[in-house]
Amino acid sequence: MTLPVDWSLEGTARRRDSYYAASQSKFVPFEKPMIFRKGSMQYLWDEAGKKYVDLLGMNVCVSVGHSHPVVVKAAADQAAELTHCTTMFYHPVPAHLAEELAATMPKGPKGDIEWVVHFTNSGSEAIDLAMVMARSYTGNLDLLALRNGYHGPTSAAQSITGIAAFRHPGMPGNVAFVAEPNQYRGIFGSGAQPYLDEIERTIAVATTGRVAGIFVESVQGYGGIVEMPPGYMSGAAERARAAGGLYIADEVQSGFGRTGDHMWGFEADGVIPDIVVMAKGIGNGFPLGAVVAQKRIAAPMAEKFMFHTYGANPTSCAAGRAVLQVLREEKLQQNAKQVGGALLERLNDLKQRHPVIGDVRGRGLMLAIEMVRDRKSKEPDPQTTAAVFEQCRESGLILSKSGPTRSTLRMVPPLCLAMEDVDKVADGLDRAFTNAN
Repeated sequence: MTLPVDWSLEGTARRRDSYYAASQSKFVPFEKPMIFRKGSMQYLWDEAGKKYVDLLGMNVCVSVGHSHPVVVKAAADQAAELTHCTTMFYHPVPAHLAEELAATMPKGPKGDIEWVVHFTNSGSEAIDLAMVMARSYTGNLDLLALRNGYHGPTSAAQSITGIAAFRHPGMPGNVAFVAEPNQYRGIFGSGAQPYLDEIERTIAVATTGRVAGIFVESVQGYGGIVEMPPGYMSGAAERARAAGGLYIADEVQSGFGRTGDHMWGFEADGVIPDIVVMAKGIGNGFPLGAVVAQKRIAAPMAEKFMFHTYGANPTSCAAGRAVLQVLREEKLQQNAKQVGGALLERLNDLKQRHPVIGDVRGRGLMLAIEMVRDRKSKEPDPQTTAAVFEQCRESGLILSKSGPTRSTLRMVPPLCLAMEDVDKVADGLDRAFTNAN
């Protein structure tokens, strides 16, 4: 017997407002609450039947499409056979997924780099584990992280998150922040070198001189789609390693072909990380994360127990295997490059017509529009951003406000967004900007 569900907006809002914690309620982005009842590929329908183009991917979790039939069938078949199996027993499904993920990693110039995988329940837990792994391997405590970076809401992940709205009291220490190499409004201007010099200065004055590693989002997600300029990731790795540390690539949002050019965002700079953290798109909505590390880096972890209760859950891992299959068979990385390129052109056209748009940026299906009060001063304009955001809803578009001042519209749709959606998205944004003024 299926339990009844009250789909009314009023009933759902009453229960949420009454029983959700205040911090969760703060995350409601719209002036009027929304309920989504159905999703199919790149589209969503609310409880009243209105259709939307999903440019949010449910916070980048839906990679290959809402309720993709291949992913749903793989998970359902596994759940019907064995829903969960603790990691103290062997199971072939997570073992296969681990092998398949390791195969996507670079093998190095000599082809001899070996990779191992530890599954977690979420990206935040994966970040926590990567922090422990880096400190265990190097014997150093100090970590470097980027301002404007987001790595998760757990206490440890918060400690390396450089956005004030996500930071709460009681975080652990031994973290030093460096300026993010934002090519639009970075404090050192454009280029990579000034920001690499800042890493060296920070190591010299804000750490013991020896670090466990540096965490870098290959493209900052919640920070407003901030790409790393050429030479930055490889240069950051060089400087961290010179101080005894590791390079940890956070691919939670930029991974799985989202940038179009590569499977992983770090590949854009030719860097080989020591540890790669991934989640969100790995399960297409099923809870799953992973830490993929060079085998030698992970080896010291064998001295103590480490597991995550649902980390290698066969149902979620079956979904993960299906995601990799769909990415290959439906050529979604190539689709992200082509459709994202076409959409980026239209966004640049919008910039010519709407002076409030200060910057358009991104690659593949990881794009952003940043709003400013004045293009010369670059003063952020969160009020206009909020107004455009509300109008996008009326235009049938779902996206998110992001960045440290919430003055950026972030677009990270399912990778199946099609060419025929580009006009609808661009026209809807144009209408939203016009109606918001």
